[in-house]
Amino acid sequence: QVHLVESGGGSVQTGGSLRLSCAASSPFFLLGWFRQVSGKSREAVATLDRVRRRRIADSVKGRFSILRDDDANTSELTMNNLRPEDTGMYYCAAGHEWIGDNEEWGNLDRYFTDWGQGTQVTVSP
Repeated sequence: QVHLVESGGGSVQTGGSLRLSCAASSPFFLLGWFRQVSGKSREAVATLDRVRRRRIADSVKGRFSILRDDDANTSELTMNNLRPEDTGMYYCAAGHEWIGDNEEWGNLDRYFTDWGQGTQVTVSP
């Protein structure tokens, strides 16, 4: 089991930026960032596997980027040009399988077995 700790959340105004960090207790094959708004289902934001295949949600393409540092067992989610609809609790998660090439975006959380506690992001108008 991989223990994950997120940091970097906070409150910003529309158009602002935040960088979220995720520290893992051990190496991971697959790393993902997810977010959840109260009353809604958790959604995938970005994933990055060990061979550097990236998936980015359409809603954040061009604004968010995901990185990983396998020497340090960390990941970062850089979020630019933030919008109020980006508000939510952001989680990093680790998994140990390949994501199928044709996997539906809504099913990505099934590939992740270990989850952090989350960090809150709030974007005000």
